[in-house]
Amino acid sequence: MTKILILTAGFGEGHNAAARAVAAAVDREAGPGSAKIADIFALAAPRANALARRGYLGLINRAPLAWSRFYHWVDRSRVVERRLWLFAREARVLRGLLLREAPDAVVCTFPVCTFLLEQLARAGGPAVPRFNVVTDSISIHSLWWRAACDGWFLPNADSAAVLLRAGIDPTRVQVSGFPVPAFFATQAGVLTPPDLAAGAAPRVLQIINSGRRHAVATARLLLAETDWEVTCAVGRDEALRRQLTALAAGRRRPATILGWTHEIPRLLMTHHVVVSKAGGATTQEAINALCPMVVSQVVPGQEEGNYELLRRHGAGTLATTPDAVLAALRGAFADRGHTWREWRAALAPLAHPEAAAVIARHVLAAVPDPATLSA
Repeated sequence: MTKILILTAGFGEGHNAAARAVAAAVDREAGPGSAKIADIFALAAPRANALARRGYLGLINRAPLAWSRFYHWVDRSRVVERRLWLFAREARVLRGLLLREAPDAVVCTFPVCTFLLEQLARAGGPAVPRFNVVTDSISIHSLWWRAACDGWFLPNADSAAVLLRAGIDPTRVQVSGFPVPAFFATQAGVLTPPDLAAGAAPRVLQIINSGRRHAVATARLLLAETDWEVTCAVGRDEALRRQLTALAAGRRRPATILGWTHEIPRLLMTHHVVVSKAGGATTQEAINALCPMVVSQVVPGQEEGNYELLRRHGAGTLATTPDAVLAALRGAFADRGHTWREWRAALAPLAHPEAAAVIARHVLAAVPDPATLSA
């Protein structure tokens, strides 16, 4: 059986979301069990990794300027290449995975993994085809291309241009789209929000995640707009879910307050607009759902390009205060949704709901033929 190892990390949900989508596509193409996902950072040091993840979330949300400085310093420096010894435990775990699983190819959705693969190959360890699935747009960190690999998959042409300007071989750069669940492809044209031009009530989805600046105040204002249908997804914050549920009671239009849910793809496809921070996975899923974003927060560095993609193509807007969010939504829905229709039309060229399948097929096609190897 063909085996594809997919390496991810928990520093931002985009890495894990991309890994899951690619793994599911590989299993569909090559048979169940063909893909294995591994987070070598969690495997090597679970407690330290959990602390690092909490520190990362705290930094990007409470000290974004400090995070921005660190992000851009690493982007300009060669600190990772010169300090790979800091990842000695991860390298040992990765070497063990390669020997135990004997994968035919490796797909990385977190860039540091590619450096460790390159280091192991140079030291005489297992060398297999390796690919990077870039999970950010436009403001792409140089870690994504500084380690050698056999191919890069980019979410859009704007992002591919960044790698080409950096001197990456064009034959190894493919605009595949960001890998999203197959649901987006199978339900395209099936699930759509009701027609604003025909007088339907606007549907607004708010996703509240680790970036909570103004999120609760925004939710209160949304729920006060009784002419709109509102859905708030608050994750695992049960206290917030109860608080918003009480605020939603008695509204003239329906309001749904959700905790942790796997229904985000369906919600994106059936709502007119999503209000959220510009995370990689959220932005790309919204694009593939043709659900325009009102971006309420942008983490400096990796998320700047996600919003820039929307701004550059006229497919959403930035509103960083609760009042600005409401004003943006009212403008989008005015004149029976004139601006909203423009935003939605602008998303269509950016959508690649088949991206995961495209990536899986390309990676599987790169697997050496056993007959050739034994000849």
